[in-house]
Amino acid sequence: MNTELEVSADVSGRRCGLVAIVGKPNVGKSTLLNALVGQKISITSRKAQTTRHRITGMHTLGKTQFVFVDTPGFQTRHNNALNRSLNKTVMGAVGDVDLILFVVEAGMFNQADAKVLSVLGKDIPTLLVANKLDQVNRRADIAPWLQGMQQRHSFAEFVPMSAKNAKDIERLLGICEKYLPEQDWWYADDELTDRSEKFLASETVREKLFRLTGDELPYTSTVVIDKFEEEAGRGKQKRFVKIAATIVVEREGHKAMVIGDKGERIKRIGTETRMELEKLMDAKVFLELWVKVRSGWADDEARVRSFGYE
Repeated sequence: MNTELEVSADVSGRRCGLVAIVGKPNVGKSTLLNALVGQKISITSRKAQTTRHRITGMHTLGKTQFVFVDTPGFQTRHNNALNRSLNKTVMGAVGDVDLILFVVEAGMFNQADAKVLSVLGKDIPTLLVANKLDQVNRRADIAPWLQGMQQRHSFAEFVPMSAKNAKDIERLLGICEKYLPEQDWWYADDELTDRSEKFLASETVREKLFRLTGDELPYTSTVVIDKFEEEAGRGKQKRFVKIAATIVVEREGHKAMVIGDKGERIKRIGTETRMELEKLMDAKVFLELWVKVRSGWADDEARVRSFGYE
């Protein structure tokens, strides 16, 4: 009986809830998610439209468990099957959460931001996260900008911050906490994401692909995991993971770009991916990369679904 009393006492006062992170492409949503979770689980690059899936990250602090949902940037430029899938993901994410973090660049607001704001309902509390505050030259300009933002939407609170500042992240977590319902946690306190290692492997390959090709490669390139096998490790290594992945591009010219001169670029993509995955998985990783051309895949609904998009 004493044990039961101890368990119920431990659970009392706990909070747990869903927090959606939304915004136009490239405002720093994935960087923010990684900072809030405390470890990298979502890929980041300078290229817009990097995040394509709803990625859930957890952070348990004290008696509160935050369950964060990272969404793709809302797409307004191209109405192809891939972008329709991405926008559907955003719409699904904001409909069933306890709190929304609407991320914009501090001091900025354009048509793409307005498009995202237009899909947010009035019933769910929404924080205006004015990110990249460290890049604002004149802080005095922020106050009138915030007043103008309040007229656009009934925000619960304003949070000017930088996702790269640890104190700002701590402050944001404290603000989010009071909006989450009192209930028991959904995950163990040491869990960080509900995504599989196979999914994280494909995302890591895609991040290195975009980082090392810059703006040359269209964002419609994707990565498919063909093989993911695990076996017991040898010696000091706990386990050994074999991964074969295909980078899918739309044109032969893109394929040559990914491979690079004498295969140097794809070799570097593979090396950087393997090194990061070995840290993430705490395993020895063997990685094979291939490049295939699939012209027009982003306009093909069936192929978009076959590549893992909702």
